[in-house]
Amino acid sequence: MKKLFFAFAFLVPLVIHAQTIKTDVLVLGNSNAAFAAGVQAAESGVNAIVLTQRDGFKLSGLKSLPQNGVVRAFEKRARKSLKLADSVSLPEMTNQIVNAVIKNWADSAKLLDVINNTPYYHIKRSGNGWEAKLTKEKSIKAKVLVVTDQIEKILPALKIETLKPAEANTINYAENLYRTTIAGINGTSNYLSLYNLLIPNQENILYIKTDNFEIGQAAGAAAAYAAFYKTKTSLSNLKSIQGKLLAYKLSLMPFEDVKIVDSNWLAIQKVGITGILKADIENGKVYFKPEKAVNYNEIKQPLKNYYYKAQIWFDDHQNIPINLDNTISMVCYVGNKAVVATRNEIEKKWNKTYKFSSEYDLKKVLTRREFSVIINEFLKPFDDVNVDRTGRVMR
Repeated sequence: MKKLFFAFAFLVPLVIHAQTIKTDVLVLGNSNAAFAAGVQAAESGVNAIVLTQRDGFKLSGLKSLPQNGVVRAFEKRARKSLKLADSVSLPEMTNQIVNAVIKNWADSAKLLDVINNTPYYHIKRSGNGWEAKLTKEKSIKAKVLVVTDQIEKILPALKIETLKPAEANTINYAENLYRTTIAGINGTSNYLSLYNLLIPNQENILYIKTDNFEIGQAAGAAAAYAAFYKTKTSLSNLKSIQGKLLAYKLSLMPFEDVKIVDSNWLAIQKVGITGILKADIENGKVYFKPEKAVNYNEIKQPLKNYYYKAQIWFDDHQNIPINLDNTISMVCYVGNKAVVATRNEIEKKWNKTYKFSSEYDLKKVLTRREFSVIINEFLKPFDDVNVDRTGRVMR
């Protein structure tokens, strides 16, 4: 009898523990945003669970999106699940096919899990994180919660009456907030600032609308940052999250005319975020115009804002053409680089590495594409210069 008692006493805590699922990020919903948030969190290196609470996902507009990381990852899994070669077009992505692909994906993934047909009946804070009760015996504990629907069920835990989802802004160069972007909204002039995503006085919870893949992806990266570094969402590092999303091919500036497949996409994104080169907004869309020539007046003040030494260089070089020779002079002076070595490096990389179609010519006035690549590589304004919560440059 004693042996049975001790055996039972030993097993009880194991059974109780098995009923608590622990994860880093818990995403609630079955929408575009929920899917993208879960995938991005997992791709950012943390455990993520998407609790759809329904019979799987209902996604829309997958094929109309740019080929960013989430879309490419889905298509790769779809081809594997459907046993299709890369040369064969994917079939229409019905909800049935989508959910079959995602099920196979989650079944084989180490960091991503999807739980369908399991609503939660109660959710509460648990330490610095969250606990969602699925039944009296079973719950999910997470460090960070991403909510895409049914926020009213969570308001009691927040001790507030209402909460609006994160709102996107329209790019406005009269303000600097665009520099804090973590998602450009495809086909619009809108972007999401990290500081619109974070909820004042509420830690480790993000609330987003259901329909937007880009905002979902941004929320997944922000949630993953807090979970990975065991910190609060209010302490999110803007540059780290932006870098992760750019690495996963999410456009942070929604340039209509510079696609993800462009060989200079990353450099143009980074320089575009700094505002050193500003885009044109036409009919609600944003055009970088990469083949347009750079002019002196458009770059003078932005570069002065970023670098003290740029003020001296521009004062000494009044109204000159922004050709390759003058650009090398400027980046070498501002960045403390040797002119001859820099000139030789750029010449070597001009066509082979940078993939420029033009010929290397020191007297050539640079296009916005060429200028972006050179500035990004030799001055690194995006990587090396921080901005505050309003996007103001901090030198």
